[in-house]
Amino acid sequence: MLVAAMKRFGMLPRALIVVLPMLPMASAMAQNRTSETSITMNIPKPPATKQQPVTDTYFGHKVMDPYRWLEDGTSPATQQWVAEQLAYTRSVLDRLPGRPQLHQRLEQLLQIGNLGATQVGGDYYFHTRREGTQNQPVLYVRQGVDGRDQVLLDVNLLSKDGTVALDWWNASHDGRYVAYGTSESGSEMSTLHVIETATRKLLPDTIARTRACSLAWKPDDSGFYYTRYPKAGDVAAGQEMYNRHVFYHALGGDPARDPLIFGEGRDPQDWPNVSLSNDGRWLSIMVEQGWSKNELFLMDLQAGSAPLRITTGKESLYIAQPYNGDLYILTNEDGPRYHVFKTPLTTPTREHWREIIPQSDAVLTSLYVIGGQLFARYEFNAHSQLKRFTAEGKPLGEIELPTLGTISAIGGEYDSSSAFYLFSSFTTPTTIYRFDIPHGKSTVWDSVKSGINASQYETKQIWYTSKDGTRIPMFLVMRRGLKLAGHNPVLLTGYGGFNVSLTPEFNKALFPWLDYDGIFAVANLRGGSEFGEDWHRAGMLDKKQNVFDDFIAAAEYLQKEGYTDKEHLAIRGGSNGGLLMGVAITQRPDLFRAVICQVPLLDMLRYQNFQIAKLWIPEYGSSEDEKQFQWLYAYSPYQHVKEGTAYPAVLFMTADTDTRVDPMHAKKMTAELQANNGGPNPILLRIETKAGHGAGKPISKVVEDWTDIYSFLFWQLGMDKGSH
Repeated sequence: MLVAAMKRFGMLPRALIVVLPMLPMASAMAQNRTSETSITMNIPKPPATKQQPVTDTYFGHKVMDPYRWLEDGTSPATQQWVAEQLAYTRSVLDRLPGRPQLHQRLEQLLQIGNLGATQVGGDYYFHTRREGTQNQPVLYVRQGVDGRDQVLLDVNLLSKDGTVALDWWNASHDGRYVAYGTSESGSEMSTLHVIETATRKLLPDTIARTRACSLAWKPDDSGFYYTRYPKAGDVAAGQEMYNRHVFYHALGGDPARDPLIFGEGRDPQDWPNVSLSNDGRWLSIMVEQGWSKNELFLMDLQAGSAPLRITTGKESLYIAQPYNGDLYILTNEDGPRYHVFKTPLTTPTREHWREIIPQSDAVLTSLYVIGGQLFARYEFNAHSQLKRFTAEGKPLGEIELPTLGTISAIGGEYDSSSAFYLFSSFTTPTTIYRFDIPHGKSTVWDSVKSGINASQYETKQIWYTSKDGTRIPMFLVMRRGLKLAGHNPVLLTGYGGFNVSLTPEFNKALFPWLDYDGIFAVANLRGGSEFGEDWHRAGMLDKKQNVFDDFIAAAEYLQKEGYTDKEHLAIRGGSNGGLLMGVAITQRPDLFRAVICQVPLLDMLRYQNFQIAKLWIPEYGSSEDEKQFQWLYAYSPYQHVKEGTAYPAVLFMTADTDTRVDPMHAKKMTAELQANNGGPNPILLRIETKAGHGAGKPISKVVEDWTDIYSFLFWQLGMDKGSH
């Protein structure tokens, strides 16, 4: 598998960007609510936060930080402050009318199941499914393409509260074994295990610290190449979050003696991934260094030679798959929308590459060798296309998709007779399609029953103009036949970073919002990969302000065109999208009524000092560099809160075990906004326990999250009084 926009483990866009629920029972909720609104409800003042100013000097520029002490999450003072803030937040949210009905409806909606990607291993077919009240997905296996699902692994049995998550899994070529990783409380620091498919027996092989593991099985099942992190004490304090290296593990061997294959002496922020040829001889190592460039190495395992660097050192991305004596390379070198090259494995250096699939008007996001053919996933105007080619790049046609939507995963092996793709749209639940390669036909292989009538809703894509004249696409989802009154509730989201596209995907909790005459808007901002690497680079580093301008222009468009007004426009984003929310709050506080800001980055002068954030310096820059300090200081939300400004209502949401974005961002920003807010709108902080950045969060916690989110939004947008 070759994936162009490599979703390097750093941020978590999808789970935090795409909107979740509201209720088809909106009318019943409105009847059960009181007449209190954000204007008339008596909101208590937030607890005061002491200031202990610390002044830093950046290249002659003095910057004062009044709440530096909140960065220490282990101190009793910080913990006491958190307890006071959470009590304050609960004193506001728990009073809101309609919460029991909202909670009940959310439980119903979130019981709609979901399907995960399909992997093929010989005559075994693996995929995940979550149903009903299960907190975590279950890994199933079918023997034979027409077989019945059998439970292979159910991590719900590993914890009473559902906080042990299945982070990743990888089947061997013949399906005899599956390696998988589990972690607790959203930490994502996986422990690797191996299970035998036929017997469901766990092997003794257990390997710790395999976060976001890249793993390649040997063809004979004797072992695998994999990535892992050092344990505390093996490296300098703080460096155990980095130094991801490649090892080889022989089944039954001692992991402590696994030989190091790659990584020693290299930059600790390197992010290697591995891929093995079908004959087991050639190991491809792709070393990411940010989201705009990587290095490509090839090892001849038979010869036992050292890794050979085969890329030219350009600022480009390269992903390579060795297969049948050749190396297939997907790259944006001299082609920002990606193209495919092929070269013999014995002569892999750049001068021998031969283009077999040229760049097109769509972005080639991934390439898979399945059944001897090349399956290419494209994005065109932010929705998926699927095309086939011969091994020499000759077009075999496009596979028709049900509607405008997203292929989120493709499965199959080089010798498979079937390819599987996971498809959804805003109104179509996740569905696994099986493409019969010999007959060239797609059929539904598995699907989710939602009880939702998709024909009652419509999706349209509009284009608007950003500040500098750039045309930006935006998806609008609404109830079919909705009359625009100029003040419809709108929930606008965006991301704009890390080469991540926002494309139409199913959201089980979206429909109540639509049934309340709300509109869901997704802006495809620069910084993502919707239009290739040029689009990404136009929203990173010194060009990051373009992302914020694009988002502000989307909000202005929605108001100008009569979809909504300032009093009925809410925005939501998480992670890098949380940074987007922070900038929207500080640059245009007049434009929005309510903000949901989740697991955000907000102090951009100090972000790189916490958790794994040094990995993101290639995307944002660092305040330790004089030029980059100027970029970051120009927009960093924490440094741009102004005393006396009337800010929109804000609900900050973070988690105490988030190992990606440190919760200090939300804590410090909450204190700063509460101290300087010149308007009546509440600034609230919600900190989840035993939860991380979002991955693996149990359904029970998700229901609680969204009960708070939508209680807050209904209240602030006046939806409790029938704003539609």
